[in-house]
Amino acid sequence: MNLNRKSNRHPLFTPSPSERAGERLPNSRRNFIRTAGLTTLVGVSGFESVFAATKDKRPKPSGNGLKLSFVPHELMLKHTFTLANSSRKTTPDVLTRIEFDGVVGYGEASMPPYLGESIDSVSKFLSSLNLAQFKDPFRIEEILAYVDSVLPGNCAAKASVDIALHDLLGKIMGQPWYKIWGFKPETTPNTSFTIGIDTPDVVRQKVAEAAPYKILKVKLGMATDREMVETIRSSTDKPLCVDVNQGWTDKNKALETIHWLKEKGVVFVEQPMPKTVVDDIAWLTEHSPLPIIGDESVQRLPDVIKAKGVYNGINIKLMKCTGMREAHQMLTLAKSLGMKVMIGCMTETSCAISAAAQLSSKCDWADLDGNLLISNDPYSGVQVVDGKITLQDKPGIGLDIVTPVF
Repeated sequence: MNLNRKSNRHPLFTPSPSERAGERLPNSRRNFIRTAGLTTLVGVSGFESVFAATKDKRPKPSGNGLKLSFVPHELMLKHTFTLANSSRKTTPDVLTRIEFDGVVGYGEASMPPYLGESIDSVSKFLSSLNLAQFKDPFRIEEILAYVDSVLPGNCAAKASVDIALHDLLGKIMGQPWYKIWGFKPETTPNTSFTIGIDTPDVVRQKVAEAAPYKILKVKLGMATDREMVETIRSSTDKPLCVDVNQGWTDKNKALETIHWLKEKGVVFVEQPMPKTVVDDIAWLTEHSPLPIIGDESVQRLPDVIKAKGVYNGINIKLMKCTGMREAHQMLTLAKSLGMKVMIGCMTETSCAISAAAQLSSKCDWADLDGNLLISNDPYSGVQVVDGKITLQDKPGIGLDIVTPVF
């Protein structure tokens, strides 16, 4: 694959003589990262400018700092959730709460196994934070930079603080975040509903439960892939997207399967191969008749630049990228690079789902069904109406408490 192709070129990128001679993808991609990365990242900095018009609404300093509390909350799945490389009936989760001068913001850390976090690790990380040192919640860059610097990794734990802080600030300003960011609520996409790998009878049951949704997300990556799709097609002709979760290993077989999937009404393929086989994925993307979306390959902001020329688009998840602040930056950067963007989720409560939904108006696709897959959601927030993400005109992330947990 050659990045000299016009469709893969960022307008700020000037090819070197070696690239004009047809240099292979790994070297040209590194040059792209060096050049486009420095120029484009400038455009997504300065996050605190969002608050420039809110000075009059800032609470007067009381001398009290931010107060963080948290509680474990294991999520109970309605069905066993099977992927290409794992299966589970529950998801560990930690709910957070940040209070400042009587105003409370709520957050969440959801921890599917591949993230490498646990209730114990999140609890230890949150216990190590000293948010009381911050007397002004509007100093969001400083606060979240501190949180990110305490320990490497711990992305879901950091997201739980980020979400709660955004919810708090939105409530202080009296506005939902989609309005603060200047997004139009009427342009939100439909959300997909996920069908995990299962027996044909259970798959048909899941399809029936997904009747209100206009697009289905199908988990693939096993020997039963074609059976899964055929079973779904025996019940519905709705558009499908497929998530392979790195399950395919042969690029030629993968391409053959993708051509077959296109005939079956699939609109894009997510993370078809292991994230480590970058050149194989780039080859597959170049030859695929369907868009290829990076998920496990794209965790945080620097990964967006690396994904250019390898994938057609990216899947942003708050639990991977430390929360709403960096998700907003990733969205801005990906769009500037001409990439498609999907806003996704883990198995989560309505807290994290409602936070992610604030970004959905600017995304090409949404997969925000994590709260619909659990039976013990303590919150209510963003709604799905006729398959479409419907944002609430409520401050912060638009959350209501159904079952108190603090």
